[in-house]
Amino acid sequence: MEGKLIIFSAPSGSGKTTIVRHLLSKYNNLGFSISACTRDRRGRNEVHGKDYYFLSPDEFKQRIDNNEFVEWEEVYPGGYYGTLKSEIERLWSEGKHVIFDVDVKGGLKLKEYFGERALAIFVKAPSEEAIKERLMMRGTETEDSLSKRLFKVKFEMSFQDQFDVILINDRLETALAKAEELVENFLG
Repeated sequence: MEGKLIIFSAPSGSGKTTIVRHLLSKYNNLGFSISACTRDRRGRNEVHGKDYYFLSPDEFKQRIDNNEFVEWEEVYPGGYYGTLKSEIERLWSEGKHVIFDVDVKGGLKLKEYFGERALAIFVKAPSEEAIKERLMMRGTETEDSLSKRLFKVKFEMSFQDQFDVILINDRLETALAKAEELVENFLG
């Protein structure tokens, strides 16, 4: 099987993670690409190799030097995130197509790297106000972190036209059905 890649990117609060989780529960031929990062685990719930590959900054930089990443980014000083080539190969060797839940820059880098083997989908909330409400409902944001996320939303929205498809998520059921249709048409 020639493996394909389906990339979901969006600003925080747009619903991409909900959509990706739904697709993973529906299609057993999809495998989730686990990102590598240098941030600390959040609580005891996060597991190395399941939620993220937790690497030290030195390990991450060594892997950059060894050309082990398809894409990577320093999201904030000392805070690296990226997609390991070995992760994609692992999923393809299991006979799965790869599905991503990544930030906008990462999504565009993946699309550039894999070209026609990848479908890049930008998930768009109906408005910035809707994103603000969704982020506030999570209960995980401070006023400062909310402000930073909303500033980043404006920046990330400027890249939406570089994606293959813009999926508007104003009604979840409709967005999930459209995501299923996109996946089925792309995978054939």
